[in-house]
Order: sequence, then structure tokens, then C-alpha cells
Amino acid sequence: MSLKPSVGNPQHHSSASSKVPSHRARGVGNLTTFNDPELKHTLNQSPETNDEHSGSLITVLIAVGANLIIAIAKTVAAFITGSASMIAEAAHSWADAGNGTLLIVAEKKSVKPADKSHPLGYGKESYVWSMIAAFGVFTAGSIVSIYTGIKEWNATESETNYTIAFIVLAVAFVLEGFSLIQAYRQSKKHGEALDISALGYVVDTSNPTLRGVFFEDLAAVIGLVVAAAAMGMHAYTGEAYWDALGSIIVGLLLGVVAIFLISRNRDFLVGYRVTDRMHEYVLSELLNHPDIDSVSYLHLEWVGPKKIFMVAAVDIAGNQKEEHVAQKFEEIENLFRDNPVFQEAILTLSAPNADILKLEDI
Repeated sequence: MSLKPSVGNPQHHSSASSKVPSHRARGVGNLTTFNDPELKHTLNQSPETNDEHSGSLITVLIAVGANLIIAIAKTVAAFITGSASMIAEAAHSWADAGNGTLLIVAEKKSVKPADKSHPLGYGKESYVWSMIAAFGVFTAGSIVSIYTGIKEWNATESETNYTIAFIVLAVAFVLEGFSLIQAYRQSKKHGEALDISALGYVVDTSNPTLRGVFFEDLAAVIGLVVAAAAMGMHAYTGEAYWDALGSIIVGLLLGVVAIFLISRNRDFLVGYRVTDRMHEYVLSELLNHPDIDSVSYLHLEWVGPKKIFMVAAVDIAGNQKEEHVAQKFEEIENLFRDNPVFQEAILTLSAPNADILKLEDI
């Protein structure tokens, strides 16, 4: 019987796993009701643990490359034109490029295997680095842009040729749009299995890298349109405050995105419950197991991107001896541990007269 998480060593459960029959127990591993991207590694399928990780890494690498090129071009254009909106856009792109680097760090650190000091793995590293990246958007992007706009609001009017700035914005729109499309396609692919939109999936996903790239690219595309409109109005009316207003709007947009990303990363860092769909799936697998009569407690928490920590209190069928119950627990736990979605699975005995969980109660 397991009472605490075991050390996440791939060899740790090898002897216990050898006791498990080669065929899966009834119910466990036979997912027929749901097709959830958070459950794509079902218990009777071969692991494909690198699929989404590699997809997210490609997405963020594309975003970083695009932002580096764009940041250099915007900086040159800002220096030539002196436009407040272009200065804000340059700050935004440099912030995004730096944040993209942090998201790559997040991807790398979060996949480190569990060890004695971190028995539940390093998955939450991803949320830590993603939150730092979101703070970067807020400080280097939002605050700088708003400050620049306020500072330039009453600037003295001067003749300015925005041709180079408009060219840079057009090229940036293409590059940022390509990066956004890559993030959108990845979100859409997983969202279709849930019958929800790409936006709905990226908001709820446990993958903070995908969420960060998606919303930062979305903000970038909108910001480019705002900056172009602001400079256009400045050129048309001769009023410098239009350009300053564009910088302030870009800053406010970045602030909203940053606060949202910080909030979502905070949710997962402090312990975020899985969806009702996921909860229902795991409960049904436990209840369908021939050695389990009932389940009185089930805790499922994200401990990293696509990584769940499970604790369940169950009643074992029959009147078995303690050593037999311990062996059954280990066998059932290993069925879940074999699935890459589960970082750790812990079973314990239900308390006498405990309330029983039912699928219809979810």
C-alpha cells in the first residue's frame, strides 16, 4: 500500500510492475468514451510523450526567431522616425524575444525526470519561467510603452516621414502572423478533440508555453495594427498626440495580456484541478477495475504540462489480507504510472462509512 509519492525513477517500479499481468485489467486502459487531448496517452496505447513537447518547442523557436528580426528592424525604424508608437513596438518585440528565451528554458527544465528532492518531477518549473516571462511583458513592454506615450503626448510637432516605419510594420505583421498561425494550428488540433475552439483550448491547457506564445503573438498582431493606425492618423492630421495614443494603447494591451498570463500561471503553481471530463475518466477507470468496489476520494492535480498527480481512496473487493491489498494497490497504481500523463498515482483505503463517489455526481 502506498502512503506517499514514490521517487520518480524510471526503474523504481520495475519489480512491482513485473507482477502486473501482460493484459490490462477490465476497464483500465480501455478508453472509449472520451477523446481528450489531455488524455491522448491512454492506458493501452504506446507512449508519445515527445509529440506535444516538440510541437511547443518548435512554436516558441519560430516566435523567438521572428521577434529577434522584428525587434532589430523596429529599433532602426524608431531611431529614424522618432515615433512613440514605433518605440513602443520595438520595446514590445525585444520583450517578446527575451520572453521566448525564457519559455525555451521552461520547456527544457520542465521535462527533467523526478528525483529524490522532487518526487513529483519538475513540471511546475514551466509555470515559474512562464510567469517570469509574463512579468517581462508587463515591465519591458507595457510599462515602457505607456511611459513613452505619456512622455510624447505634448511633443512638439515636426516633419516626419513614416515610410520606413510602415514597411517595417508590414514585414512584422507577416512574421508575427506566421508565428501566430503556427500557435493557432497547434491549439486547433488539440481543441478539435474536445469540440472547443482553439482559443478555448489555449486558455485551459496545462501547457503554459503554448498559451504564452499564442497570446503574445495575438497581442503583437493587434499592436501592429494599432501602431500603424496611430502613425497614419499622425501623418494625416499633423497632431503628435495620435502617435502617443498608439503607444499608450499598445502598452495597455500588453498589460492586459501579461496580467492574464500571470494569473493562469499562478493558478497552476498553487495547484489546479483537472477538468470534470478528466475527473470523470479517471473515476470511471477506477470503478471499472475488477478489484475495486468503490471510490470515496479522488484528487487529481496538474503538477506540470500534461502531468497529473492522483490520490484516491478506494475499497478493495472481498475481504483480503493486508499484504494482498498492498499488492493490489501497487498493481493498480502501476497501471496509471505506465501512462505518461500521470506523474504519480497513490491509492489508500477508504475510511469506514465514507461517502461513495458516483459518476453522476460530477
